[in-house]
Amino acid sequence: MALRTCWRFTGLAPRLLWNSTVLPGASVPGGRRSVSSLNNSHTATELLIRRFSSAPPSTDVSYDQLKELLAGRKSVVIDVREPWELREFGVIPGSINIPLGQLNTALQLSSEEFKEKYGGEMPQQTDNVVFSCLAGIRSKIALDTAALLGYKDIQHYPGGWQDWVNHEQQN
Repeated sequence: MALRTCWRFTGLAPRLLWNSTVLPGASVPGGRRSVSSLNNSHTATELLIRRFSSAPPSTDVSYDQLKELLAGRKSVVIDVREPWELREFGVIPGSINIPLGQLNTALQLSSEEFKEKYGGEMPQQTDNVVFSCLAGIRSKIALDTAALLGYKDIQHYPGGWQDWVNHEQQN
């Protein structure tokens, strides 16, 4: 009996999400929403994810863009890997190391405490901040954390250290 009751609710959450979202180019025949076409080459999944994300829509930085930002000192680059990873693999020159587990607290410190603990200038909420890690997974989490803390001009380097090394070896 209880199993039958629970079984009825299994499709409820996806239906609630789908029915609460009107997608561009969607038609509504008979009161049910079905996607006939999507504008601007966006997929339905991408639009749903963007709806629930607090990060800006365009957040990826390429190797060349990161190199330009570092050369012009136009951005604060934060590497969210653990210190042992930096010692073992290497560091993107000019980046500040704040392990991902410390990021939330670090971005709420005073400027003096931040500089003392991490050896760099505390990024302001209006500064351009780029997050990096080994392969782009933790930097994406860092991006979301910073967005929740009110940072607006934030990006991440999805290739991370692995991409950086590959490009640097080619030069």
